[in-house]
Amino acid sequence: VHLAESGGGLVLAGGSLTLSCAASGSINSVVSMGWYRQAPEKDRELVAMISDGEPTFYRDSVKGRFTISRDNAGNTVNLQMNSLRPEDTATYTCAAADDYDPIRFLGYGMDYWGKGTLVTVSS
Repeated sequence: VHLAESGGGLVLAGGSLTLSCAASGSINSVVSMGWYRQAPEKDRELVAMISDGEPTFYRDSVKGRFTISRDNAGNTVNLQMNSLRPEDTATYTCAAADDYDPIRFLGYGMDYWGKGTLVTVSS
């Protein structure tokens, strides 16, 4: 499975961005897709995850501001980010897995990874 992100960029605080991740290859095996982010000198963190038939996950700091969605064909996962804050600045990376395992996901245990896209929120 190959993952390709798009949609990163520079935005003012309070603004919005939508990240997209296009999946190709053996996508029929993919159950979970989500977004991680890593700010400079900080650990990678799970931002949001969507899984077939399972609850959607959002980290507390983005709840009510970010929305993850996946198209019916399972080819694309989007992350709509509203009310962006400077602390949201990070490289956002799309990831996918062939199962649903929230504990493993929190430990970065995904099967497939994109290369990442930079989001910069200026104040």
